Amino acid sequence: MEETIKKINNVLDELRPFLINDGGNIEFVKYEDGKVYVEMQGACAGCDLIDLTLKDGITEALKAEIPEIKEVINVTNQL
Repeated sequence: MEETIKKINNVLDELRPFLINDGGNIEFVKYEDGKVYVEMQGACAGCDLIDLTLKDGITEALKAEIPEIKEVINVTNQL
């Protein structure tokens, strides 16, 4: 589990500059049962394209490196 979390953070670190460039950011919250929970920050938190970013960008990048990941869940609005 610790190795998976390390891999998740490595992938997020690779994606982070693209998000920061658009005025946003992403923070890892937890990994549980194949689900990665993240908090979208800054401009990303209220962006109309957040679902597309999560599904086609972040989820696909994570699945490419860590096949056991099933989905990425944005907890920003749940905090």
